[in-house]
Amino acid sequence: MNFTRLEQIFGRAPAKRILVIGDLMLDEFVWGKVGRISPEAPVPVVEVTGESFYPGGAANVARNLREFVDRVSVIGMIGKDRSGEQLRELLAEQNIDIVNSVENKSFRTIVKTRIIARHQQVVRVDRERIVGPSSRQITKVVAAVQKNLSEIDAIIFEDYGKGFLIGKLVSQIAHDTRAAAKLVAADPNSRNLIDWRGMTVVKPNRAEAFLAAGIPWRDPDESPEKDVNLVRAGTILLEKWDTKYILITLGEHGMMLFQRDEPPHHIPTKARQVFDVSGAGDTAIALFTLALACDATPAEAAEIANHGSAVVVGKLGTATVTRDELFSSFKHDFR
Repeated sequence: MNFTRLEQIFGRAPAKRILVIGDLMLDEFVWGKVGRISPEAPVPVVEVTGESFYPGGAANVARNLREFVDRVSVIGMIGKDRSGEQLRELLAEQNIDIVNSVENKSFRTIVKTRIIARHQQVVRVDRERIVGPSSRQITKVVAAVQKNLSEIDAIIFEDYGKGFLIGKLVSQIAHDTRAAAKLVAADPNSRNLIDWRGMTVVKPNRAEAFLAAGIPWRDPDESPEKDVNLVRAGTILLEKWDTKYILITLGEHGMMLFQRDEPPHHIPTKARQVFDVSGAGDTAIALFTLALACDATPAEAAEIANHGSAVVVGKLGTATVTRDELFSSFKHDFR
């Protein structure tokens, strides 16, 4: 893909409207340094130098999209607590619409706290309780999506396995979205065995793909193109989920794109430095879906997603990729 084509694709992006549905959370990063070991236990003492908060989970997918798109909405569950208020404020600052999200006074907003010392994660603390939406809440969300569907170009289901995405909710919205001839994408979670049939694209990682395809785990081969079980998993999932595309993320090996009547297409990683993999999958599904909405071919969309993921793993924290950073990554290839 040349630079003119890249500009053509992203020239269409600002006018697109994308809806993200899934598990919302607040990502907290506690930054510090380690100078000694605790006398109380053989653990490092982190002297805190600062804290940062970011929208996490499905909210981070929306945050990635907002770098390119003028109108982004997100639907999930938020508690009526201090962390929920903080998450709402962060999303409002970025003009991400949460008007149709579910507020639940008995729900504790999910918070992931990562303690970082000298660019290394020391420990992660998760504050969460798995709670699914009630029948009434499902009805309300489905009605809100139906009401706005004519103005939406694509929907992304972002599943972190925290309970918001259940089969009934997904199937109803996916059916309506397909009937309206709109794009519908899914980023699955191995702890939540949802039937993703009929999606435009499903983006599992390698472990998730093997589990969903019913293939016993084995370590990856050196070359993804020669990874017989990986190819088998992608082929099985195309049929099982009756989807147009399967995009399997492979960490340091990049991505593998599967589509009907085409050989698997491997996209090697573009990452030059890896500081933090937090949110790389969020960037991948966001950019792949957005690129398809902007009339990119599946191979072009995968290449764009791959470049975007490579940028964010080079940053600390739950990061996004800007338009300038994405274009700079491609320029490096064009040299």
